[in-house]
Amino acid sequence: MATRKILWADDEIELLKPHIIFLQDRDFEVTAVTNGRDAIRAVMQDRFDALLLDEQMAGLDGIATLQRVKQIRPGLPVIMITKSEEESLMEEAIGRRIDDYLTKPVNPSQILSALKRLLEGREINQQRLAQDYVAEFNRTGEELDGEMDWDEWLDLGVRMNRWAIEIAAQRDSSLMELFDQQLGSANHTFGRYIERMYPRWMKMERDDRPPMSHDIVREWIAPLIKKGEPVLFLVLDCLRYDHWMAVEPMLREHFDIETDSYFSLLPTSTPYARNSIFSGLLPKDYPKVHPDLYNKLEWDGDVNVNRFERQLLDRQLEKLRIFPTPEPKYAKVLDHDESKRILRKTSDYFDLPLVSMVFNFVDIVAHHRSTEEVIQTLIPDEAAYRSIVKSWFEHSPLLELMRTMGQRGVTIVITSDHGSKRARNAAKVLGDRNATPSLRYKIGRNLKVDNRHAVRINQPETWGVGPTSINDNLILAKGDSYFVYPTDFNTYAEKFRDNFLHGGISLEEMVLPLAVLRSRE
Repeated sequence: MATRKILWADDEIELLKPHIIFLQDRDFEVTAVTNGRDAIRAVMQDRFDALLLDEQMAGLDGIATLQRVKQIRPGLPVIMITKSEEESLMEEAIGRRIDDYLTKPVNPSQILSALKRLLEGREINQQRLAQDYVAEFNRTGEELDGEMDWDEWLDLGVRMNRWAIEIAAQRDSSLMELFDQQLGSANHTFGRYIERMYPRWMKMERDDRPPMSHDIVREWIAPLIKKGEPVLFLVLDCLRYDHWMAVEPMLREHFDIETDSYFSLLPTSTPYARNSIFSGLLPKDYPKVHPDLYNKLEWDGDVNVNRFERQLLDRQLEKLRIFPTPEPKYAKVLDHDESKRILRKTSDYFDLPLVSMVFNFVDIVAHHRSTEEVIQTLIPDEAAYRSIVKSWFEHSPLLELMRTMGQRGVTIVITSDHGSKRARNAAKVLGDRNATPSLRYKIGRNLKVDNRHAVRINQPETWGVGPTSINDNLILAKGDSYFVYPTDFNTYAEKFRDNFLHGGISLEEMVLPLAVLRSRE
């Protein structure tokens, strides 16, 4: 490692010569000055990796020196050293952007430790992360070679999201490449597992299968209503588990949070998974139980096939015999202006037993990325997608709405209807051009696709999905595949490559968060 250049400003610097020698023996080049003006002059004339700054120097004190230094070199890391332990002084120094704070008397090891944290922290963290991930990589490999149950798949999905975030934060390209390879392997094995087990789940009693979309209201919302807790139920369309992990830290300051995980129903698409959340039904049962609603929809047209969510939820609550009084409220939020309007009338939702809201921002970003060049530039990969979602959440009225409702004693339940998968592998699909237009699943006649890329289901009902006509097939993309017709194959393959799509089988689409938040305020 290259020699680090340190500037040390202290009016008692002669007494600190043993400390300086200690640092020099450890490959630090130390420039010592005895006052603030000399420190400022040194910063103007040379480039240093860090500044050790005495707070109580005669003449220009440490705080005044710090202010001038930051004007010259805003990015210079500073460690403040002082005899005082007054909280107000610490707050002032921190407010002026110091990076660390030590109280005299300090020993050489303390100084060395602070400098290492400041200057070598990233490298140390990268080394530790690499060691930890090698162990995790081996553990995951052993799990994938064995027989995993659904709860182990949920756990693996959560763990892989956590590792994706940690590795991306270190910007270690070699680790990220290794992670991507294992994620691909995990999704390959997960696809085989779902192909074998999903039809069985459709026949099983709840105790024998995992929690899924149609269980959410019954298992998470209903118990709260029965206990008399007012509930704000939020569904963030297309929110991935890693998105939730990115926004959760900003909520922990205000809420106690319990997070569970569950599987989205297939296809991992809004018309199926989200209708199932609000109806409490499998997709195939929706038209049977609610033909009056289903028959009003045009599934192959542009009409919103989720426009009866409020009615579906009301009917589910009635079936569960927990329909509250006053009656529940429902809102669908499609843009920022609408969310601001919701926030302005938050008081309308006070003292209601249940308020349900759907926010579409995350899904809108995913859909527009394929057609908007600016969005493609802003979101080149998963880490950037997380960053966009985090920024939206932090600055959206939703966060203030949650805080306001939480302060009123409202329990908040937040989840997603499905995730999304970064699609990279175009798969040629043959068959009915009147099939559903989605790129990760299709329902239609005589659909054919290479089984390396997809699961082909001749009887969609066995997968809980009702066909639109008696001869329909269902195909679900696996891994990172997406469907393209042969005509102009290369054009459309390139157009949709690297976009975040949903509807198919992957950990990113199916393993979803469900969090219960109670205010600390």
